[in-house]
Amino acid sequence: MDKLSQLKKMTVIVADTGEFEEIKKYHPTDATTNPSLILAASSKPEYQFLIEEAVVWGKKQGKNRAEQLAAALDKVFVNFGMEILKVVPGRVSTEVDARLSFDQEGSVQKARGLIALYEAAGIDRKRVLIKLASTWEGIQAARRLESENIHCNMTLLFSLAQAVGCAEAKATLISPFVGRILDWHKKNEGKASYAPSEDPGVISVTEIYAYYKTMGYKTQIMGASFRNTDEILELAGCDLLTIAPKLLEELQKAEGDVPRKLSPETAATAAKIHLDEKIFRWMLCDNAMASDKLYEGIRNFSKDIVKLEKLLASK
Repeated sequence: MDKLSQLKKMTVIVADTGEFEEIKKYHPTDATTNPSLILAASSKPEYQFLIEEAVVWGKKQGKNRAEQLAAALDKVFVNFGMEILKVVPGRVSTEVDARLSFDQEGSVQKARGLIALYEAAGIDRKRVLIKLASTWEGIQAARRLESENIHCNMTLLFSLAQAVGCAEAKATLISPFVGRILDWHKKNEGKASYAPSEDPGVISVTEIYAYYKTMGYKTQIMGASFRNTDEILELAGCDLLTIAPKLLEELQKAEGDVPRKLSPETAATAAKIHLDEKIFRWMLCDNAMASDKLYEGIRNFSKDIVKLEKLLASK
């Protein structure tokens, strides 16, 4: 049996792409998108109909060009999400504008707007996860949204502090960025590579997994942003794993046993962290990797949103 098939027996597999034609090849349960993935997909001819439809729809919304452009941008994200939902049995994750990462109220309003677009198209909100950056403001937005049955996927997560905050807010799931953690350590420690079990991203997710299982949180953990299949296999048994098509293909072509690495029964026990806003901000500040990668991620997603806006404005 190939490694992907074995992995599916112990972990929910999620496709990490905005290209629904790619998703069809690997039969994942869910799919995730972000502004960078949507931007990449939107440049391809086969997806232009989704862009054009959003532009036509956006022109009918709002009182001025800025409002129409904002409406068209939201519709692009939802259009891709709806197409993805045609090929996965589970959920799609759609991201709130990264420029709202420090705006709790703005994030809540944007999330409600995205859900309204899905529901207007006949999509049950249970099939949509709203992605929010794991800032303090994003976490508080998630707390409010979850109370409205708008389910949240907390992204750009690099530390235990962020993970604890998200679980305390009762977020549906978190997406710790395994590969980006590895990137930071390779750059800052001058190492070309790490053994899979010593990969800093793998270690981070393993620590979060142990904490969650010790505390009995319902929030699920979805490892994300992988750089190689070794990272993925070291997290076999994690609640969910979101994987890019290139790595899904590698796993599908690979043979060999896939032992379970994470399970509630074997997870290490962890001491309770009492988290408030001051402690959260200090723990994040004190973690150079987490703060660097969080802010870098917000900046880069924001840049790609601006590029998408320019694409829409040109139409």
